[in-house]
Amino acid sequence: MNAVNTANYTKVKARELQRTLYLAAKANAKRRFHSLYDKVYRSDVLWEAWRRVKANRGSAGVDGVTIRHIVEEYGEEQFVRETQDLLKKGTYRPLPVRRKNIPKADGKERPLGIPVIQDRLVQMASKMVLEPIFEADFKDCSFGFRPKRSAKDAIQRIQRTVNYENTYWAVDVDISGYFNNIPHDKLLMLVKQRVSDRRVLKLIRQWLKAGYVEEGLFHETELGSPQGGVISPLLANIYLNYLDTVWERNYTHLGKLVRYADDLVILCHKKADALKAIQVLKAVFQRLELRMNREKSKLVSLWPGKPGFDFLGHHHRYMPMMRPGGRVWNAFRSYPSKKSMKKMRDRVREELAPRNRLYWTVQQVVSRLNPIIQGWTNYYTAADPKASRKFLAKIDWHISRRLILYWRKKYKRSRKSQSEIMKAFRGMGLKSVTGYGA
Repeated sequence: MNAVNTANYTKVKARELQRTLYLAAKANAKRRFHSLYDKVYRSDVLWEAWRRVKANRGSAGVDGVTIRHIVEEYGEEQFVRETQDLLKKGTYRPLPVRRKNIPKADGKERPLGIPVIQDRLVQMASKMVLEPIFEADFKDCSFGFRPKRSAKDAIQRIQRTVNYENTYWAVDVDISGYFNNIPHDKLLMLVKQRVSDRRVLKLIRQWLKAGYVEEGLFHETELGSPQGGVISPLLANIYLNYLDTVWERNYTHLGKLVRYADDLVILCHKKADALKAIQVLKAVFQRLELRMNREKSKLVSLWPGKPGFDFLGHHHRYMPMMRPGGRVWNAFRSYPSKKSMKKMRDRVREELAPRNRLYWTVQQVVSRLNPIIQGWTNYYTAADPKASRKFLAKIDWHISRRLILYWRKKYKRSRKSQSEIMKAFRGMGLKSVTGYGA
């Protein structure tokens, strides 16, 4: 069996297992699964997990081992087999994550935990086994880090709710340092509602308690699930599924909840309902030992003419739209927020501003920009292309200006006009954020 057939075989077998687990969990909401550990180290599961880890790439953890080193020098088969043996013998122990601080737009930093590759492999295999069980319990209001769900679906849910359900108020909520403040004991209690396999619970506890290394110093972890870990998004969804369940069971009359990981918004008909929703959220967060960020959380009016709110990189508000026949009407639309637009402009400036870029060929510049441009196109035109393209055209204009400056500095004696310069870039395959040409 060649490599392609082997990959397809392991993929099919892993999906069959996931489907079986999902159907079993869906059939009985109170069932607890007691024999899962042996599924984690199954050969088909581990090899499919390795395929996904390798596709995600990522940098090395505290041991300095890279995916490239495993593929080209150490050997993939040996690496997967040794990991399987450690799991079978019960001698697998995770290493601390390497912490890297990522700058945020507000000047603060977001801590990112980077596990070693072996931990990523075991976490991915565990996620593949656990995810279908908890997917059977997750609610329709949750969209983040779930199979066949995306930010586009969350944004379109907001648009449909406001446009067709007479919604005029929104509670836009931010949770302070969510991933870093999840209490381990309460998280494990929620996991135990579905999983009774002690060895799987031990794995999760070890990952939570593994600690992190920052600037050469080891730090213990008593709270939180590190952002960057493969298993972390699933654990985060399990914890906030408590909120989703409480809301669906008791408070849907107040408004519609839309949640993407730790970002959430509640869409209400009346201001009084929105104010009650805030009190409910505070009570649930207190029980979960979480805190609402008062600076970023707010009550927003959605009436036409009001400024709206930002959510998932988009700004959401009523906009005047032209109907056939020249009639103007207000429709609730979503387009890139000011913060997102600034990030895009800064990214273009970062790619083209340094003087060492002058040594790049035009083809190198195009090859560097195209994946970035395609990513923006895929994300910002997916949910509301008609509203977004008008704003993304400004990014196309900004890219054109930066590329013209690059050309003029690189070819100082060039007499090409601006249109000729951009024609040269388009001839090399330069993409457009709007899809209409740069």
